[in-house]
Amino acid sequence: MSDGPQMHRLFFALWPDDALRHSIDEEAARIERELSPGGRRLNAARLHMTLQFLGDFASLPPALLDGACAAAAQIRVSPFALELDCAGSFRGSNVCWLGPTATPAGLQELWDSLGIALRQHEVPLRPAPAFSPHVTIQRNVRRHLPVTPIAPLSWPVHDFVLVDSQSGQPYRIIERWPLRR
Repeated sequence: MSDGPQMHRLFFALWPDDALRHSIDEEAARIERELSPGGRRLNAARLHMTLQFLGDFASLPPALLDGACAAAAQIRVSPFALELDCAGSFRGSNVCWLGPTATPAGLQELWDSLGIALRQHEVPLRPAPAFSPHVTIQRNVRRHLPVTPIAPLSWPVHDFVLVDSQSGQPYRIIERWPLRR
């Protein structure tokens, strides 16, 4: 018996390649083993860095998808290097994450530009007070971690994606856009 229609969670993200995804997953396992935050580790296939969250929808509105894709197509940001060099947790959401000690200028520019373009195309966004770049590696942690240095994981960022997430299903990349000036 079905509980009704599956909700679609729609967001823009940075999507790690397979090698980086494996390295992030190995670091998540090390943190789980050595620092014992006591949460549930994410499946490696779900690892990503959210850029802009568009919301939850009973079905994907075609006008929203068209606007989101048009906004993404106008982004002009050069590829950049991102370094995941620390781990920590957010108290309010009880997640453990990997992230950069400092946000690279290219990443901030991508976040800002995408937000502006989405507003220009009248795509509603869930308001965020500030950008806090991170890759969630565990949910429901019981012990919070202070910001802790890790061996750096290099992430050469060449593109970004629009993702459709449905509970219990693999993430579906709707579209991918290369970074370019």
